Amino acid sequence: MCYRLEVRLTPADVGQRVVIRWRPGPEGSTQMTDVLGILEQADDRSFTVRRTRDGQLVMIPRTRALAGKVIPPAPPPRRPRQHPPSS
Repeated sequence: MCYRLEVRLTPADVGQRVVIRWRPGPEGSTQMTDVLGILEQADDRSFTVRRTRDGQLVMIPRTRALAGKVIPPAPPPRRPRQHPPSS
């Protein structure tokens, strides 16, 4: 199966929850990573995403972005299951 990576983000997506797969290493690196968060800025040179996990801003040069898309809002946090009282 073959997948085609595509960056489907535009400045109109600012404020949306997104995921971007990109190459953070040195030029020519094959390392890839994903960043999940709120798109704070998008232009013809870069994307800036505020990570959901820790609030850190990540700047991704457009030339290093491999794929990106808007994703649905995060589901509400689960409540821990209540265990029945022991007898």
